Amino acid sequence: YRTRLTHTLEVAQHARTLARALKINEDLCEAIAYAHDLGHTPFGHTGEETLNEIMKPEGGFEHNLQSLRIVDFLEKRYPAFEGLNLCHETREGIARHATTYDHPRTPPEFQRWAQPSLEAQVVNIADPLAYCAHDLEDALNAGFLSVNTINKLDNPLVQRVFQKCRTKYDGFSEGGTIIQARLLVRTLIEETNIMVITQTLARIDQFGITSREQVWKTAEPLVTAPEKDWEDFKDLRRFLLEHVYKSPHFCIMNEKGRLILTRIFHHLEKSPEMMPKALFARIAKTGAGTANRRVIVDYLSAMTDRYAMDLYQMMFAPYEKVMFGFRDL
Repeated sequence: YRTRLTHTLEVAQHARTLARALKINEDLCEAIAYAHDLGHTPFGHTGEETLNEIMKPEGGFEHNLQSLRIVDFLEKRYPAFEGLNLCHETREGIARHATTYDHPRTPPEFQRWAQPSLEAQVVNIADPLAYCAHDLEDALNAGFLSVNTINKLDNPLVQRVFQKCRTKYDGFSEGGTIIQARLLVRTLIEETNIMVITQTLARIDQFGITSREQVWKTAEPLVTAPEKDWEDFKDLRRFLLEHVYKSPHFCIMNEKGRLILTRIFHHLEKSPEMMPKALFARIAKTGAGTANRRVIVDYLSAMTDRYAMDLYQMMFAPYEKVMFGFRDL
């Protein structure tokens, strides 16, 4: 199954494919894609909701702003300055990352123009394309869904994908092998990429776009898909939401993640000396209060699911050994 890392790699792959077809800056697209989820929490959107609730008195938590905080301040790679010294265009792509299901706040620094760069827009659409295709593949591989179940959907995009699959493989719809699942997902990726590339090139031509200033001033994003196709795509997303993301397995994991993050946060707030030395040193400098809580959230949001669960075990399981396996960051 996918993790935040594999999702990021897949978004970068989608973004570079789209950028190459649109003849825009491939390296910039890839850089934005690699950084777009740096600030995302363990346990997916449940983790972000949990940290946002905890930090409400201090302005909340939002993963785009956290991604920017990481590349501008938290990463230590150079002796002369904090952060990674990224160019404005990469930082803009991180700060203005938005999708159909996720509309974060935009920092004032990046509010001058109606739209971000074409490269940022490419990553914005590559994210849901990758998310949908590979979540579908995971659901098929795990047995939550079958190829035949997907085939029965009254969705023109899905039926178009199935028709292309049958052209490639005559016996496609008769079974549900892993190979068929992979062919289905691969064809979905091809079809969604084609519809985005075709529509975006048409819109660039329609609006007579010849400069980045014109891109910034357009009322709506230029990188998009035909409206009907995009509605069909969102309908497929809704189907996955109802049949996969809201399944008992996922609901249990979401609540487990909420509990883990909440308990660890309050435990560290009472006893910050349990944090890794570098983070505790930041708390020692700033003292208790808002800054203290923000440092703890910096720590929690950087964890993987496994790291958070292991740390929870070390903190709260009576017989868990603490001396071994704790990695000081």
